[in-house]
Amino acid sequence: MAVRATVSRFPIDTDAREVSGLLWGVTVAPFAAVDENGQSPVYGSDGDLLPRCENCWAYFNTYCELEQWSWSCSLCGNLNGLSSDAIERYSRPQSCAEMMSSFIDLELPPQESSDAAALQACPVYVAAVDLSSSEEFLELTKSALLAAMEALAPGSLFGLATFSHKLGLYDVQGPIPVVKNVFVPPDAEGTLSIELEDVMPLLQFLAPVDTCKDRIASALESLRPTTSWERTAGSGQGMEGVLLGGRGFGVAMEALCSYLGFEYGNTFALARIFVFLSGPPDYGAGQLDTRRYGEQYASKGEDADRALLPEQTPFYKDLAAVAVQAGVCVDIFAVTNEYTDLASLKFLSIESGGSLFFYTSTEDSTLPQDIYRMLSRPYAFGCVLRLRTSTEFKPGNSYGHFFPDPEYENVQHVICCDSYATYAYDFVFENNIGFSSKADVPTLQIAFQYSVVVPPQELSNSGEVSTSRTKHHSLQRRLRIRTVQFGVAQNINELYDSCDPEVVLSLLVHKVILASLEEGVREGRLLLQEWLVILTAQYNDAYKLVQYSSGSSIRSQLDVAFSQCPQLQPLPRLIFALLRNPLLRFHEEGVHPDYRIYLQCLFSALEPSSLHRAVYPVLTSYATPDKQAYPRHSLSRAALLTSGSPIFFLDAFTILIVFYSSTADPTLPFPPPHDCLLRNTINKLKKERCITPKLIFIRGGQDDASIFENFLIEEQDVDGSGLTSVMGFVSFLEDITVKVLEFIK
Repeated sequence: MAVRATVSRFPIDTDAREVSGLLWGVTVAPFAAVDENGQSPVYGSDGDLLPRCENCWAYFNTYCELEQWSWSCSLCGNLNGLSSDAIERYSRPQSCAEMMSSFIDLELPPQESSDAAALQACPVYVAAVDLSSSEEFLELTKSALLAAMEALAPGSLFGLATFSHKLGLYDVQGPIPVVKNVFVPPDAEGTLSIELEDVMPLLQFLAPVDTCKDRIASALESLRPTTSWERTAGSGQGMEGVLLGGRGFGVAMEALCSYLGFEYGNTFALARIFVFLSGPPDYGAGQLDTRRYGEQYASKGEDADRALLPEQTPFYKDLAAVAVQAGVCVDIFAVTNEYTDLASLKFLSIESGGSLFFYTSTEDSTLPQDIYRMLSRPYAFGCVLRLRTSTEFKPGNSYGHFFPDPEYENVQHVICCDSYATYAYDFVFENNIGFSSKADVPTLQIAFQYSVVVPPQELSNSGEVSTSRTKHHSLQRRLRIRTVQFGVAQNINELYDSCDPEVVLSLLVHKVILASLEEGVREGRLLLQEWLVILTAQYNDAYKLVQYSSGSSIRSQLDVAFSQCPQLQPLPRLIFALLRNPLLRFHEEGVHPDYRIYLQCLFSALEPSSLHRAVYPVLTSYATPDKQAYPRHSLSRAALLTSGSPIFFLDAFTILIVFYSSTADPTLPFPPPHDCLLRNTINKLKKERCITPKLIFIRGGQDDASIFENFLIEEQDVDGSGLTSVMGFVSFLEDITVKVLEFIK
């Protein structure tokens, strides 16, 4: 569980926070295997025996004062009694995880008999494949599902479904695969005329991967796109051969969730549906009107940056709630270059605990690698996340792909969570006193309760997890707790010096995404620029850089580069880069609304260091493929020219580019050899990513270098009007200077 704060020394009170101009909050990656310093939790059992505060319900931890018969809560100070069992256990501190570390992970006792838990633990996966598509799309989907088969744990159950103007269920447990189809009603209010359980019993549809892998592969090979004739004949529309829709996605997903829901808690504890979508749902319930894209694109009367971001129907948000009730998590893999309205569809994935992947082409898509990677890493499900604070402050807003508990404050539910998933909170003071007493120590406690499926070999090998030797997968409930204490900044200089710009960026991204969705992209951009103006003005005031009586102009005294505070120096570049990012660029610059939605979903789940690379890529230079020259350059052509290095490596998170300068020695091997330092660096980065970055090699002067040059943003104008007479980032700082002058006047 990694916890990072915007400032490692908290502001002393509300006035100090407001005067600083900084954001105050944390990011939390609850299922990360280690903390932000690389430390693992101390594992243990008997999580149900962990003492809790009678006043604030916080858990006992190493920061609590322990006496012979009682303990004082480190969050609220309440004195709590200890049971005789706890007194006996705490007399042997090395036997209790909670006495050894403030970061613990404890097993909770099973709720039911072990037989029921083993039955529930079977991992279930269903692929839903769009047949209203092309041959190329289906070939890519087949490759992805064959890769997925290799990543699935032994003992998993797998079902194959298809959708178009009909919904197909495959039985792959017999000698040859058999498909049974149900026609989807074309009207927007329609539902299937028959329950899927009556079409094919669920346990006939869900096949054991271990014994049926070859027949699943045969079924995949048999997939063919529905012809335009089939679609128009099936839907009763149009003339023969004229394609008039037929992608009954909404009805198919509604039916599959209901189908799987019958066995939720009996056969499985979590089912995952992988949706492979090649275009917008345009048939039956849940169909989307994609004409709004064309109309808004052509229109000058309405702000397209605002009109295309909200959903046009609550259908998929409501369907996500149905999926959650059925124990189903939906991952959407959209492979399309037409407007698909991901603004409406995204809720089905992110609110059911799944992910949204978006590829504009089948040719260079990393879909097979992404699905393999996703299924190969551990995940927790049925998670409950609770953040508690000491009494002086409390959580304000929370951000991330979770849904709040309807009854309890500051409790979030996460359906499915992997080690990369990150959430954010900002804080407010409970009163005007703040941390004014020397005895006040800002304390956070994050409790994360979750379930995991434990394979049989882990059960028999891992003494700390369980001593059971069952041959089934086992369902295990665990409680992970992290208690963190922070210092208090006694003055504004200490506050600025403790700033973590990457975490500040994370909270800013969450805030501008919300502003964009509610008010439009223009409003999101304004919010970002205003924040930087206020921070710059407050910094100049705090350091007393502007002397009104000095005789020199106020403008010449202003420091917009934060030259006296290294911790704040990255922020102007990060804000400039975020304004240049497709997340906040204007519609008329050619930013596709679906791509913007994909970036919103991606960025709002990334941990701070990854988000930093996605917003302001890391540019490194090499003297040879085996020797690094400089670890970091600014993203400008000038930096390339002045460095004199022949090889540059750019890491933009979703894309990795190796660029050989046109003046590079022709004897340097191109592309870099597989055993060199540069390649090893690339392989390490790829391995650590939550998605598969695209790798591109470019030889300057011979290949088209535009994709690399587009990342050199510092000479681009912040409003996207191309190269300006005054260079981009310099011009941006000038503009901030003018706005700061207006603000302080």
